[in-house]
Amino acid sequence: MAHRPAYDALGRSSERTPLRLRFASRDRERSRSWIHGYVIRLAWTDAAIVVTAVFAAQFVRFGADNALTPGGASHAPATLVSIALIICWLLSLRAFQALDRRVVGSGSQEYSRVVTACLSVFGALAMVDLLFRLDIARGFIAIALPVGTAVLLISRWLWRQWLGRRRLRSENVEHVLVVGSETSAVHVMERLLQRPGLGYRVVGICLPNRAGKPKFVTVGAATVPVLGTFDDVCDSVLDSGATTVAVTSAEALGHDAMQALSWDLEGLNVEMMVSPGVTDVAGPRVMVRPVAGLPLLHIDKPRYEGANRFRKAFVDRVGASIILVLLAPLLLAVAVAIKLDSSGPVFYRATRVGINNAPFLMWKFRSMVEDADSLKDDLRSRNEGSGVLFKMRDDPRVTRVGAFIRRYSLDELPQLFNVLGGSMSLVGPRPPLPDEVERYDGRVARRMLVKPGMTGLWQVSGRSDLSWEESVRLDLSYVENWSIMQDALILWRTVKAVVAKDGAY
Repeated sequence: MAHRPAYDALGRSSERTPLRLRFASRDRERSRSWIHGYVIRLAWTDAAIVVTAVFAAQFVRFGADNALTPGGASHAPATLVSIALIICWLLSLRAFQALDRRVVGSGSQEYSRVVTACLSVFGALAMVDLLFRLDIARGFIAIALPVGTAVLLISRWLWRQWLGRRRLRSENVEHVLVVGSETSAVHVMERLLQRPGLGYRVVGICLPNRAGKPKFVTVGAATVPVLGTFDDVCDSVLDSGATTVAVTSAEALGHDAMQALSWDLEGLNVEMMVSPGVTDVAGPRVMVRPVAGLPLLHIDKPRYEGANRFRKAFVDRVGASIILVLLAPLLLAVAVAIKLDSSGPVFYRATRVGINNAPFLMWKFRSMVEDADSLKDDLRSRNEGSGVLFKMRDDPRVTRVGAFIRRYSLDELPQLFNVLGGSMSLVGPRPPLPDEVERYDGRVARRMLVKPGMTGLWQVSGRSDLSWEESVRLDLSYVENWSIMQDALILWRTVKAVVAKDGAY
């Protein structure tokens, strides 16, 4: 059934007109030149930031007059040390593939590689300094490292915003041809179409066979044209101008046809992606292992225990303490406003279920009338929430001050005390009610393997506007792929979501 074209000694298909292939490859090279230009811009920006950070640290620590004065045990001038550090820093960014075209522009891996490269070069510098007793000024390092790392991360974020705006205008995008059965292909296309900022535009689909197949496949509100069958993939690539082929049904295509297709796409200068059928598993947990000539996908277990849990707890306690100190005046102002607006206590404490199904009392500023819980049963018919959630846009129990603090999520700030006490985390799944947990199935119950959070993927992806299924998927994705860098990105996106009041009511 699978198409198996003939190949010459160089792996080129003998069934395709060489002239057409050559022109298609050249056109595709021009259409994808944006990624090369984008990476070049990143490289020059990184170099400018590193040079500026290092020489600024040198100026602050040594001043302008001592730039060429020998110092330390090595008697090397500060300027020479700075130049050596700049070279090592830039090489470290390259060594850790911070400019890899496959990770720049989306996801947390780009930021992780930048941070790892920065910490590695300064860690190596510290060891060399200790071993050879070079006595490099610690103040110089203490300025260059945090300033340079922070500005590099901000720079990457700013470039991403620029790229995201262009992608929303259908510029700088990959044109994707999806190859697979309708069931598997629709699942992948839904994800790509929901996130246009990722830069993937679906231009067509190739199904296993034509018999009984429509001319279009409906994906949400969009329609994707059916361009052919598995035998027509390369012709469909040429006709649609696709720059990437996403295979969602490798088993249906067949091993020989997969190999033949990869050779053909190589000649057309088209990228090939293969969906393994495993969703919401991040890159750090996935590794391809060649076994007996077969590329097998190895998926590591989620890492909840040991050093990771200790590291997350440390970040939670320190972060909550700093935020409480900074926001103390705001907390006091909200407490006074609540007390003046309506009768009742300032705080509302409700039972929630935490890690390993352990119940705890969650603190919030009171945003409803005093007897709000007793009125819930009378409002069941007006519930706008999905699944086991109870939500109302115009809840009559909400007070005037309550509506304001809910709009900006100020009612959730007392949960910082829960974070300090260890029952919650700054970032994690949504803290569920006991009656919700009683209705969880085995899949949803995996949310309880980590501490619930003040914010999470559900908070930065629509909050109350999300369906129950989407909320569960986001929580499970967080549980399965936790990392410190992901937590940092979620906290940053939370600030943006709160300011924009997205999905809050």
